Amino acid sequence: MRWFAANKWSNARTLLLAMGPLLLVRLECAAASDWPQFRGPGGTSIYGAADLPIDFDVKTGRNVAWQAPLPGKGPSSPIVVAGRVIVTAASGPRQDRLHVLCFEASTGKLLWHRQFWATGSTVCNSFGGVAAPTPASDGRRVFALFSSSDMVCVDLDGNLLWYRGLGYESPNTRNDVGMASSPLVIGPETVVVQLENLGESFAVGLDAATGADRWRIERPRGSIWSSPIPLRGSTPGEDLVLMHSRQYLTAHEASTGKQVWQYEAFCHTIASAVVLGDRVYLPAIGLHALRYDGQTRTVEKLWYDDRLRSDNCSPVVADNRCYVIKPPNILMCADATDGRTLWQMRLKGPFWATPLLAGQRLYCVNYDGLVQVVQLGEQGKLISACQLEPGVLASPAAADGALYFRTNSTLWKISGSPQ
Repeated sequence: MRWFAANKWSNARTLLLAMGPLLLVRLECAAASDWPQFRGPGGTSIYGAADLPIDFDVKTGRNVAWQAPLPGKGPSSPIVVAGRVIVTAASGPRQDRLHVLCFEASTGKLLWHRQFWATGSTVCNSFGGVAAPTPASDGRRVFALFSSSDMVCVDLDGNLLWYRGLGYESPNTRNDVGMASSPLVIGPETVVVQLENLGESFAVGLDAATGADRWRIERPRGSIWSSPIPLRGSTPGEDLVLMHSRQYLTAHEASTGKQVWQYEAFCHTIASAVVLGDRVYLPAIGLHALRYDGQTRTVEKLWYDDRLRSDNCSPVVADNRCYVIKPPNILMCADATDGRTLWQMRLKGPFWATPLLAGQRLYCVNYDGLVQVVQLGEQGKLISACQLEPGVLASPAAADGALYFRTNSTLWKISGSPQ
């Protein structure tokens, strides 16, 4: 067991506790089947195959490939990169011990476990936790952000590359509920972090290799828990970052942070927007559908429907269909071209996790751990309901024919023959 001082971006009190064996093989790029960030590739919550199991039983072990205990709680989702499953946690009476864990996807074996001390505020609502943001990866590195605004960058072997105590650098960046916005890897070597709260609010584009600021912009003061999302251009240099505050959605150049356009709306404070091609679907007292023109770099509203009002989870859009879970636990399907409601059905809730779409099936997991699988079509049909342990705030992940669920105490891999 060895203690290391973090690099120049952290203060002298920040120490790294290195634990566990190192993985011997480093892959330089992410596989197409990876789930590298919050809500998967592009932040869409879409898995590009129909090979996921539709039912399982944790009591008998049917279709349960493995389960792994976690050292602390957290609403952060797992990510899957190059055959590894990576998840964060926080422990201790004040949740000031920060964990990044890596498991072998095929077996569930713990490959490495890194621990850090928080340098920023760990005050948060006990319902959630300090390990709230989902980590992100560019296929070579993992960027783990915590509610304390501590940002950790490790390689796929778990070696520390850099550390930023953003909350230590800006002590007024905090609130009494906690921070939950997840980092976004975008453009050439940029990691975007959105820290909007009641205190000092800003967004920063960090150099992925060094952790140094590429750009930093002020953001409105007001707590927001949604995450930045990518709006892809024709080249990586034309990629935009979308971030919404309480009163508007803004688009920024990924390389400079320069604002390109702004759309005013009373945005949802938890649910994040989603992009499909040149369309942006923004949860804001209903759902706003926007179209982005890459030539003029402007945006126009296509439609708005106040009945498509998200609760806590983000919308999912695919094949000209929008799926929204609205209070009280009603799954709504709408036409993505005009917002017309096509069908709706009631599920068992409450929900915090964003559903996952795979083929013509929508996987919806509620807080009590009930995974409800809905067959999509002209009408929605519940085809399966399977029980995990309760306490599910994290959105599921999927890769290589397997589902990954995270509860407060356990990471689960579900895989088996689809039906």
